[in-house]
Amino acid sequence: MQLLSLEVIPEAIFLSAAKRAINRLRFRGLHMKAALVHKKLIDRFDDIVEYRNDLGINYLMVNRLSDAENVFLETLSRWPDDPVARSHYGLVLKLTGRTSESIPHLQRGLATNHPATRDARLYFHLGDALSRDGQTEEAMKVHKAGVEKGLFRSEYQRSLYNVDHLTARPWWTLKQTTYAEFFKMLETNWKVIRDEGLSAMKLKGLYQDEAENLRDVGDWKQFQLFARGNKYAENCKKTPVTCKLIGDFSPARGCKRGQSKFSVMDGGTHVWPHCGPTNCRLRAHLGLVVPPGPAIRVADDTRKWVEGKVIVFDDSFEHEVWHNGTALRLVLIVDVWHPDLSPAEKATLSPI
Repeated sequence: MQLLSLEVIPEAIFLSAAKRAINRLRFRGLHMKAALVHKKLIDRFDDIVEYRNDLGINYLMVNRLSDAENVFLETLSRWPDDPVARSHYGLVLKLTGRTSESIPHLQRGLATNHPATRDARLYFHLGDALSRDGQTEEAMKVHKAGVEKGLFRSEYQRSLYNVDHLTARPWWTLKQTTYAEFFKMLETNWKVIRDEGLSAMKLKGLYQDEAENLRDVGDWKQFQLFARGNKYAENCKKTPVTCKLIGDFSPARGCKRGQSKFSVMDGGTHVWPHCGPTNCRLRAHLGLVVPPGPAIRVADDTRKWVEGKVIVFDDSFEHEVWHNGTALRLVLIVDVWHPDLSPAEKATLSPI
């Protein structure tokens, strides 16, 4: 870093030192310090668009969306046809809720087939934006293009953090999971679990609104028990039996790429089609309060919950939920490690 502050330094040495500093700072998670180096590069090489795009992408890595937007807008004012700035500006629009506005920018950038736009996130968010905009056929074309480019595992399985060798199927039987005994134990205790979930609903503030912008319309709240391999101890005091059942089962308790939670949904709710982030987990739903009306589609197969019964699916596949009834629906969600993962893989995979 001190080298970059020298008044006289040959361009080649400056460039090498800057790129090395950026890589090291990013590796250490110091993206805002890396941004300072990006800015030095831009000051020195004002006419090279790549360095401006790199700064914008650096901001995206740490969710500094406003900063990223400013960088890409400034870049596009000078290089309006640059596909990297164009597509990533579209990504910022999508991530900040301007879904319809994002579509033409993402489309224009990806249409160039520029190597830097061969990014699963760009295809993921363009497909999602088109789907939410009612352009289902166009969305599927984008998903298929992502498969052809090796970015998605299939048109329905579009998770971004994957282990390649894992068995892929939308719906799983309890036997196929190898965890049937655990799921049967949940079924045996479903009324106690239900009562704990309902009791927690009476306490203000425990159930929180879904926070991933997945809800189209309606009301959908969740009460977290475990996430990323960590126990929510205070919440578990309110639901001791449920938490003990999950906590005693290591593939659920230790699932660093999953969660366990109660999920309550009011009638009239629709959850957009979406994919989970990883293929490293399976998701179990235990029906607790199931009135007429709710249904879940995974890939092209739609099913319904039954009180006291567990259904299991791979949420890295596209799934969508409707509740066309009027009464609340309550389920317990328990994520478990994918059974094909080795102990070493489970130990080394980063949390999600």
